[in-house]
Amino acid sequence: MSSRHVLQHRDFRLLVTGVSVSALGNAITPVALAFAVLDLGGSLTALGLVEAVFATCQVVTMLAGGVLGDRFSRKLMMEGASAVSAVVMAVLAASVLLDVDSIGLIALLGGIGGVVTALSRPSSKAMTRVVVPLDDLADAVALRSLLDSLCRTLGYAVAGVLVAVVGPGWAVMVDAATFAVAAVAFGRLGVPDARAPRTTSPLADLGEGFAEVMRHSWLWLLILQALLYHLFYGGAQTVLGPVVVGEGVGRSAWGFALSALMAGFVVGGLLALRVRLRRPLAGGAVLLALTGVFPLAMALSDSLWPVMLGAFVHGVGLQMFSVYWDQSIQTHVPEDRLARVYAFDSVGSFVARPLGLALTGPVAAAVGVDAWLLVVAAVISGSSLAAVASRGVRALEAPVPTKVA
Repeated sequence: MSSRHVLQHRDFRLLVTGVSVSALGNAITPVALAFAVLDLGGSLTALGLVEAVFATCQVVTMLAGGVLGDRFSRKLMMEGASAVSAVVMAVLAASVLLDVDSIGLIALLGGIGGVVTALSRPSSKAMTRVVVPLDDLADAVALRSLLDSLCRTLGYAVAGVLVAVVGPGWAVMVDAATFAVAAVAFGRLGVPDARAPRTTSPLADLGEGFAEVMRHSWLWLLILQALLYHLFYGGAQTVLGPVVVGEGVGRSAWGFALSALMAGFVVGGLLALRVRLRRPLAGGAVLLALTGVFPLAMALSDSLWPVMLGAFVHGVGLQMFSVYWDQSIQTHVPEDRLARVYAFDSVGSFVARPLGLALTGPVAAAVGVDAWLLVVAAVISGSSLAAVASRGVRALEAPVPTKVA
């Protein structure tokens, strides 16, 4: 199995260590903060607004992170952001533990965390291309995604138990510790600390990145599809999920539902390691249509097992698409533009998420939670299948490895 060969690269091991341990902590925090807001008497709308602040801060600073990642040391961007995030999460955890938190303070610290994450995310995504040879890139992308999913699966499973047993504050403190470990791992990367100096302005760099996105029809089209996905689905999981499942069945039940989602990610990652498609984006878009099963299950069932099954199927489809999507970007975009392209991917995908998070509560209250979940399922599945109609998506082929197995 080629994944073992990929792990022979020291810098790749350090990269996935830092990324994976951060994923573990980051899976715990959203569950913990959702219930911290609810414990303060927050409504669905308040919970949505807190999540919207985090998402908005990410969106407005992501493009800056892309420019910085292609101009300066990606290693230092990742190391510094992890260290700052450790401090921010520790302060947030302490405020909850000392009972001095408020919905406003949670939103503020969450927003700061969003800014820091956005500045480093493009560098993190682009780093895979730097730490492995091109022929190992597809395996590296799939394995990194799989390990990330494994750690998030564990994190979601632990989150429900931590919140129920020791409370949200200690759960967030775990996230702070994982960021500290990630900072150490990124600091040990053996990649150069500096990149070749650029004579162009940051604004010109941004324009070059946008032109690269627009040069590929498959790229901008699926970014638009992701915009619809996050506009509708983000609130369904983050705002409605804790109430429909967490409050309706039990707080630990919502953690188990998210754990089933992550288990689907793991299975999807294992399948993506094995299944190589000649036209990965076309197959990935079809698999992405499976994501509608999760909100459909939440709308139609009031018991845990159907919801967990829907979450699992959602995870398989989304994970396989994500791996094929990431592989396509890594292999069809020049390395010196990767961070900016990933920044535009993230911004285009998430720009409407804050709006969706903010409006989910009021809209669901007006039309009914179950009715809105059915709309969400129809939109995210239908838009995924519609993307396959594009020739650019159908025709994009995976590169043929040059080395002999």
